[in-house]
Amino acid sequence: MVTSVPDDIQSRIWLMNTIEDLIGIMARLRDPERGCPWDRVQTYRTIAPYTIEEAYEVADAIERENLPDLRDELGDLLFQVVFHAQLAREAGAFGFEEVVDAIAGKMIRRHPHVFGDGIDTSHAEQSQRWEEMKAAERAESGSGESLLDDIPVALPALTRAAKLQRRAARGGFDWPNAAEVIEKIAEELGELKEAVEADNRDGIDDELGDLLFSVVNLARHVGADPERCARSANAKFERRFRELERRATADGACAETLTLAELDKLWTEIKAEEGGRGIVD
Repeated sequence: MVTSVPDDIQSRIWLMNTIEDLIGIMARLRDPERGCPWDRVQTYRTIAPYTIEEAYEVADAIERENLPDLRDELGDLLFQVVFHAQLAREAGAFGFEEVVDAIAGKMIRRHPHVFGDGIDTSHAEQSQRWEEMKAAERAESGSGESLLDDIPVALPALTRAAKLQRRAARGGFDWPNAAEVIEKIAEELGELKEAVEADNRDGIDDELGDLLFSVVNLARHVGADPERCARSANAKFERRFRELERRATADGACAETLTLAELDKLWTEIKAEEGGRGIVD
């Protein structure tokens, strides 16, 4: 089933559009006779990568503190939701309205201290209560055989590691403090060093994974987001390396022709100007 689209939708394209207009535009794009050939052949599976990409572009605009870009990227992400809802509507499963109804109901249900007679709680208490309600909902739906159920495999590895650890911690399986996690990191680093010295390819991969997992555990214990930390480190490295390239070019050379000692000297100068203490500090 395809929702009917007003013939004058094009004439209203420059007016202030509503969510109903967006739903109508999506239906028109999927129209079997008048729609876009590309949009008509898409499925949930082919659209999913674009949905993930748009979510990352939202995060990127936030990192760059660019509100005009954030507005546009949020629109792109909303369009992905409308696209999936249109596919479901055509299949007779549900429509955008049911998506809104489901999330609105969930938010009201999970915030009794706001919408009901629940007692106001602290941030920490509310987070705990939120997890308890989610667990109860999973158990009611029959998907609660393990604390680790329903953690999406497609999540970025660091994010999924943090979610796995948080769920396990709810079952009492957790390090008592950050200091002991740091000791574990040192242990994993030693095991990785042994694997490298032995040139054990499988061992290197395994121990490096354990090290990364332990670092995520430390991030969780100190209240840091590992994905955000990694993005910040990437951005910092990129900024400094671009400056290194600029300075090398300004001196009549290029980064590729400089010696490691010369590159290190430039890098140290750039770090000192920024107040850094290490290659990604």
